[in-house]
Amino acid sequence: MSDKKTSKKEKLKAPRGKAFINATFNNTIITFTDVSGNTLSWASGGSMEFKGSRKATPYAAQLAAKSALDKAKERGLNEVEIYVRGPGVGRESAIRAIATSGLKVTLIKDTTPVPHNGCRPRKKRRV
Repeated sequence: MSDKKTSKKEKLKAPRGKAFINATFNNTIITFTDVSGNTLSWASGGSMEFKGSRKATPYAAQLAAKSALDKAKERGLNEVEIYVRGPGVGRESAIRAIATSGLKVTLIKDTTPVPHNGCRPRKKRRV
């Protein structure tokens, strides 16, 4: 048995990983994971101490992406696939912040769910 203890954060070293950008109308959440999906770091417009409608701005998304990126780089991340979901305004600036940081971007994919026929419409209004 080894008498040296290693923390979970110390164990998670990932040279390759994935970046998930969830851009809603109210906030933008950026999560960096390793290839198997274990979270390395995350940040959002709200965690950057923006409140209300300022959380959904491109500037808040850019700061959140840089913050999450710095934590992920400490874990050894240097190659990333980007998956974007949602219609928010922070998607482009978050992608740009990751791409200009020096990380090698191998893929940018939009995974926004699109309804094929939507849900059943409400009954017709009779006047």
